[in-house]
Amino acid sequence: MNIEGLISDLAFILILGAVVTVIFKAIRQPVVLGYIVAGFLASPHFAYIHSVTTISNIDFWAEIGIIVLLFSLGLEFSFKKLVNSGGSAVVTALIIVAGMMGAGFTIGRLMGFNNINSLFLGGMLSMSSTTIIIKAFTDLGLKQKKFASMVLAVLIVEDLFAVVMMVILSSIAINNSVEGSEMLFSVAKLLFFLIIWFLIGVYVLPSLLNRIRPFLNSETLLVVSMGLCLGMAVFSVYCGFSLALGAFVMGSILAGTSLAERIEHVVMPVKDLFGAVFFISVGMMVQPAILQQYWGPILILSCVVIVGMIIFGTTGMLITGQTLKVAIQSGFSLTQIGEFAFIIATLGLSLGVLQPTIYPIVVAVSVITTFTTPYFIKMALPFYNFIERHLPRRLNFLIDRYQNEATREQASGSAWGMMLKKYMWRTALYSIVIIAIMLLSGKFLEPELMRIWPAWGMWLTAAACLVCMAPFIVALLLPPSRVSVNANGQEWTTPKIPRLVLMIARWILAAVFVLIVVFHVVSARVGAYIVAAVVVGLLVLLSRHLKKQMSSLEEKFLNNLNERELRRSGKNNQVVNDLHMAYMTVGTACAFAGQKLMDSNLRRRFGVNVVSIQRASRTIPIPGGNARIYPGDVIGVIGTDEQLERMLPEVEVNLPENDSDTGHDVALTSVMLTEKSPLLGKTPLTAQLRDNYDAIVVAVHRQNEFIDSNPDLVFCTGDIVWLVGDRQRLMALK
Repeated sequence: MNIEGLISDLAFILILGAVVTVIFKAIRQPVVLGYIVAGFLASPHFAYIHSVTTISNIDFWAEIGIIVLLFSLGLEFSFKKLVNSGGSAVVTALIIVAGMMGAGFTIGRLMGFNNINSLFLGGMLSMSSTTIIIKAFTDLGLKQKKFASMVLAVLIVEDLFAVVMMVILSSIAINNSVEGSEMLFSVAKLLFFLIIWFLIGVYVLPSLLNRIRPFLNSETLLVVSMGLCLGMAVFSVYCGFSLALGAFVMGSILAGTSLAERIEHVVMPVKDLFGAVFFISVGMMVQPAILQQYWGPILILSCVVIVGMIIFGTTGMLITGQTLKVAIQSGFSLTQIGEFAFIIATLGLSLGVLQPTIYPIVVAVSVITTFTTPYFIKMALPFYNFIERHLPRRLNFLIDRYQNEATREQASGSAWGMMLKKYMWRTALYSIVIIAIMLLSGKFLEPELMRIWPAWGMWLTAAACLVCMAPFIVALLLPPSRVSVNANGQEWTTPKIPRLVLMIARWILAAVFVLIVVFHVVSARVGAYIVAAVVVGLLVLLSRHLKKQMSSLEEKFLNNLNERELRRSGKNNQVVNDLHMAYMTVGTACAFAGQKLMDSNLRRRFGVNVVSIQRASRTIPIPGGNARIYPGDVIGVIGTDEQLERMLPEVEVNLPENDSDTGHDVALTSVMLTEKSPLLGKTPLTAQLRDNYDAIVVAVHRQNEFIDSNPDLVFCTGDIVWLVGDRQRLMALK
């Protein structure tokens, strides 16, 4: 590898990318488009300026970009969010992906592409861009709307579908055919490894990170996070999957930990750097000659994406019981393709099955749909008003009744259904752990023992396998609870017959697992006796002890799974009686940010006690009244459930984000108050400096003395007021 050429190419594309993206920020366009344009300018297809020396150099950096990009997407994903997103998001995402896959495949065949290329095209057209949608919602101030939360839930599910799709498409491409058995095996293998990684990761990583938390400053946390990301990526390849899949899984596991926000913060610069290189490499694939030749298919595919996403997104939301307004707004928000389309296209090229002409076509479609996304989001409400006025009254009545019935059913919730779901999940998870133990024993332990003791190797392997499986088999056999709780919090006694059915099913499943191990070394008849003896022995000798141990294991797993939310709300930090400790991150728009603890009146307003302040890697235990609270601090608070719930929204409130707003310059500045000053006779509270000037008072210089800011301080002529805020708005105050 030519190191000098590698660095020179990287330097060239980054400098060019910096210039182009600054221009795009100035004209208020998405930065991703700027990267794509910069890539086109840096490619050999644009002959008016110098181009990169070796395309493979950029491919090397782009591969790292894909890994870091998917790791960052995983940090925003989290399996907990997937569970909380509910059936509505899953069904909607499934309808969108299936519908767009079918539409893309059909259009591909009509354009003359073969089956595999058409499948890849359908996959590229079925994934909306999380980055572009979040950016559009932020710019338009819509992130707090109900439809926005529904769209983000759909995007979370689509991310998981995209990972599954990459594995399926890889299997199809390698076999050069669409075989149902191969596809099912690939999906089953993926789900198996996903659940195993998830179980081990959730059980081990949060506890490990909490143990080393005092030693994790920003530098160390970055090294640990990227080490885990790359380690899982390499392990994923060893298991037969891609680097990108491993990075995504590790990100999703870390997303549920209490360090998730800090990890996102320290990884952000790395993601921005290598993500920029990846999108620039995408732009280098744009070929003007191909765009000119295929301008018709580009426009057709753009229309297919826009119309298809609106139809399938709206339909999915309506089917899951959302209102017509929310459904239309959701459908109009999903009208683009983005990062996963490029990743799937890169996968097809790396496997040698994708026609090179498809890549620039998809890039052009992405550019067009990205430009139009904000306009379609704005069009959603007028379109809904038009539909509502012209929709037949009978049809409108049916939609409203369907939505009301769906909401009522969801709210009532069958206790039997909830219990069945709970135990299906427990059975599935324990079964996968047992299967993993069997596979590991057969792949690693048996060959080694057979080499050492050829006569006894199989027997020893079976014995060791049964011993390792025993806790999980007993947990599988534990009887279900007689009492369930429905969605309204009401206790409901499970009927005897369903409990008996569940018990028999789990006994049969446990027996099958033991039989598989035993039949490997003995005959069926002897094996049946051994199985019966093993099961009875486990139940008699170990059930009570193991029940306690497995309950403890399950509790630790659930606590780790919910650690981020539990740490935030404090529900597991019991102190005394109904008091417990919670950790809250002070938001940028917190009303008492910058104040001393004694001036914030937290105890008087909420009845809580602040017992710690964590600022970066520094922790202030039992802070005094003179300690100040700043945005970004993590404060430890002791209080009751009700007190903490009232306090949390006021602490973690943030100013609206607006990446495209480049006109603000926050600085510390001083203002001398004259007789004409609008602040005279007012206090920092009554002057409403935060609302009127985006500023807060730090101190007041009066008669050669600095006075700390407090809400009751009255401004006088001659005061020099020191403020932090937007420099341009403070000029008006001066």
